Amino acid sequence: MIEIAIMGLGTVGTGVARVVEENAPQIERKLGEPLRVKAVLVRHFKEGPYRHLMTDDFKDIEGDGDIRVVVEAIGGVDAAYRYTKRALAAGKHVVTANKQLVAERGCELLALARQKNVNYLFEASVGGGIPILHPLTQCMAANRIDEVYGILNGTTNYILTRMVRTGASFEEALREAQEKGYAEADPTADVEGVDAGRKICILADLAFGHQVSPGEVPMEGITKLSLRDVEIAQQAAYRVKLLGRAVRMPDGGRTAYVAPHLLPSGHPLANVEDVFNAVVVKGNATGEVMFYGKGAGAMPTASACVADVMEALQESPQREEIGWSPDAAGFVDPRELPSRHYFRVRGTLEDAAAAFGRVEVLSEGAETAFLTESMTAREAGLRCSGLDVLAHLRAL
Repeated sequence: MIEIAIMGLGTVGTGVARVVEENAPQIERKLGEPLRVKAVLVRHFKEGPYRHLMTDDFKDIEGDGDIRVVVEAIGGVDAAYRYTKRALAAGKHVVTANKQLVAERGCELLALARQKNVNYLFEASVGGGIPILHPLTQCMAANRIDEVYGILNGTTNYILTRMVRTGASFEEALREAQEKGYAEADPTADVEGVDAGRKICILADLAFGHQVSPGEVPMEGITKLSLRDVEIAQQAAYRVKLLGRAVRMPDGGRTAYVAPHLLPSGHPLANVEDVFNAVVVKGNATGEVMFYGKGAGAMPTASACVADVMEALQESPQREEIGWSPDAAGFVDPRELPSRHYFRVRGTLEDAAAAFGRVEVLSEGAETAFLTESMTAREAGLRCSGLDVLAHLRAL
């Protein structure tokens, strides 16, 4: 019998307990012996099917030599960080879906895990049930990763989908997402791009092998996005998507950011809708490879956590390819990354052409919407200084 503990019994923690119970035969076949949850750390005891497993004292888990893996499902940083450090120091594997903790403290926790000859695994922290970190670090290990980008937040993707399909405003689509349970009562982390920003930091860390700190990464969400620009894009055979991007620069530097983008309607990400996520990894040998699925939810995320539990138990002793250098040098301001730019201005096509030269016109009238040729965001900002800019987005 293999015994594990869960810290936190919210959506993810409850999902992990359910997956261990409901998929017990398959898990036992792959591990060679049964897997069971022995303890669940909670702040407050409550009735339910796991009441007999609950404890409010982490020492009950830390000092139990039979508990080999701890699943951290607390969320946030403070308590999750303290308990994760103690679990690793006690020689226990730790598995988590906590994107904030991994983005901010992952490098340190991985170093501690290596020191204690155990695993710190976090497949569920980026794509929920979408396998992305394992393929990135193992299946594509023979590649130089040049770029990772994608739709990393299901809530914002659902809102954008509703804006396109129904003509709803951002506020209306957000309210609908909250009613369906896709958005939290306080949706700030989702709609302001913070959730996607933490995920792109983790992907950049693993892809490029160096620390990319969330504080360095510009994170722009969709709260300022106008329905008018969504409609213009749709009519011109483009789609608006919130993307996280991590790019290796030609000089060897690296950059990352989150922002709304215009994508051609034929782009694979343009047709990823509702709460689905998709991540594209560009390797110098494979070219572009895309991973697609539901990026959140109790059972998909729990499935990835339990898979990490099983991997931690089967690895002997640890996943050496999971990790990155704490050296953060070499991060480049994403305003230096060339791309096309979308502008909507109060003015004529002649005004746009005078500022940018050749442009692709998407809409004309009292307002003109257009796409520039590829240039850095810094240059685009300088060129548009004489225009009455109503909206500005990047474009792929």
